[in-house]
Amino acid sequence: MSTGLIVLIVVVALVVIGLLVLLPRMRAASERKKAERELVQRRETVAGEHREAAREREQRAEMAEQKARLAQQQAEKERAEAGVMEERAQMHERGMADDELVEDHERERFSPVMENGGTVDRDGDGHTLDDRAREAGTMRDGTTGTAPGTTTPDDERRFDRPRDDVRESDRAER
Repeated sequence: MSTGLIVLIVVVALVVIGLLVLLPRMRAASERKKAERELVQRRETVAGEHREAAREREQRAEMAEQKARLAQQQAEKERAEAGVMEERAQMHERGMADDELVEDHERERFSPVMENGGTVDRDGDGHTLDDRAREAGTMRDGTTGTAPGTTTPDDERRFDRPRDDVRESDRAER
């Protein structure tokens, strides 16, 4: 055999041995890359599903917030209407809306009660009780009402506290 042929056989043998050694490594690297690509694809799929679910929840949250704002506005509207009804009730209690209760053909019949019966708010402060108290009392000079700077039991009741409960600091302010 010639030396060239021996060298060729040795080279081929080394290449075959190298391939046998490198082939499992190449397969492992190939499988690792394939697994990595598959994992990346799964990650992207799951991330996309989570993003879609997050978008749907965000839309539901926005819709819920909008419904809550609408409900809040409805509640405020109901409160305002309740306030209007309460004001109307107070007006009727004070006799300020008697004209709504009496029809035109009954005005003459109720006029003595509406004008002179003490139900008219003469001073326009929204309370007829003080007007009735002034009409019932007579001052020393013959005029009706209370003297300036004096208080009546009705005035004390408006403060919702007894006169003894007034602090010295409150008295000093007067």
